[in-house]
Amino acid sequence: MQIIRELSGLGPTLLPWREAGQTIALLPTMGALHQGHLDLVTASRRVADRVIATIFVNPLQFNDPADLDRYPRTEAADCEKLRASGCDAVWIGAASDLYPDGFATTISVTGITERWEGAHRPGHFDGVATVVAKLFIAVMPDAAIFGEKDWQQLAVIKRMTADLGLPIAVHGYPTVRENDGLAMSSRNALLSTDERKAAPSLHAILRHAAGEIGDGKAVEETISRAIRELQSKGFGPVDYLAYVDGGSLEPLTDYRDGGRLIVAAFLGTTRLIDNIRVVSATASD
Repeated sequence: MQIIRELSGLGPTLLPWREAGQTIALLPTMGALHQGHLDLVTASRRVADRVIATIFVNPLQFNDPADLDRYPRTEAADCEKLRASGCDAVWIGAASDLYPDGFATTISVTGITERWEGAHRPGHFDGVATVVAKLFIAVMPDAAIFGEKDWQQLAVIKRMTADLGLPIAVHGYPTVRENDGLAMSSRNALLSTDERKAAPSLHAILRHAAGEIGDGKAVEETISRAIRELQSKGFGPVDYLAYVDGGSLEPLTDYRDGGRLIVAAFLGTTRLIDNIRVVSATASD
């Protein structure tokens, strides 16, 4: 596996692949890799001949400097995991690589970013869209794979890619979970022992609420009850728990095909997010 530390090193790495007629999949990450990321490498292999990952802790998508400082950084371990999983190359960047002195351009995706994560993390999705666009332009992959745990982020990236006319197929990959149901996340390492024991309640409560909505129960009552259950398990504050259209992210008041429950809640000082597709009791998942 090639390790690239300069943007200028991308061209010499990618050119032989292109000359050989090989397709390229891009896997953007912020490092602190877990099994979910490695499953994305495997998924990338199914849609392209070559896989290049990036490790870049993007300062533009952190609206809290303390959150940026405490984000886990495990470069050596990350590279070894990528190598073992069959990744062909990894670009490891610094902020000055993508945001040099005088940098003054950002990308804003309106509409779909205005609720949920966008409302609670001002500027977050501008940072996501900007860094992904810059990585797309630098690599110009045939495909890119993102985990579905960050459902709104995936929707924003798909919208941005379509709006800019970038010839890149953006794929979502189902959330990878621990055996107890907790969505794999780099932030899980920040949980205390007691918090880690409580954390699986997030997915369990989400599943129960999804089943109730799929059974035709009232959405507002179901969500209110689920929030109370989260709080009883030690979660709080709950930034949002909402039933939304899976494409537009607009809130839904009754069961609709393609709807999803999305949630963001604090457990101690760690903010966890998750989502689940809601399926009618009469339909097959």
